[in-house]
Amino acid sequence: MKHKLFYIAFICLLSIGSNSLFAQDFDPEKNNYLILSKNIQQLNPVLITANDLEKEDGKTYGDFYVILCGKTVSDIPNNTEFEKLLKKAKSQNVKVFICGISMKKFNVNKKQLPKNITVVENGILYGFQLTKQGFNTLTI
Repeated sequence: MKHKLFYIAFICLLSIGSNSLFAQDFDPEKNNYLILSKNIQQLNPVLITANDLEKEDGKTYGDFYVILCGKTVSDIPNNTEFEKLLKKAKSQNVKVFICGISMKKFNVNKKQLPKNITVVENGILYGFQLTKQGFNTLTI
């Protein structure tokens, strides 16, 4: 019985903490986009798409987030092409995140990542949280 109560309390605290931890500043009245990708090679076409959507949406264009997860995180360390794409993403105000669970699974250390990238503990959970907040979501 003690274990069940502890487990329930732990889950409640975890969900409360994760919601506030991942709160981002975005305007829910605008068109906000999220791409969940398992392939860093997709970042270039994603940036082209973000640019096109910004033109199409005009004043209603909001934020554009990309979460990279899966084995592709092992392709990130010392990848100069990826770092160039990150700079391009930053210039377009596209925020790129890396899944911490994937990093652990594929033995990627945060010190191996470019300095201007954000790690989220669980990329899939973060994607669901953003979807619940109204982001238009696509998995590629």
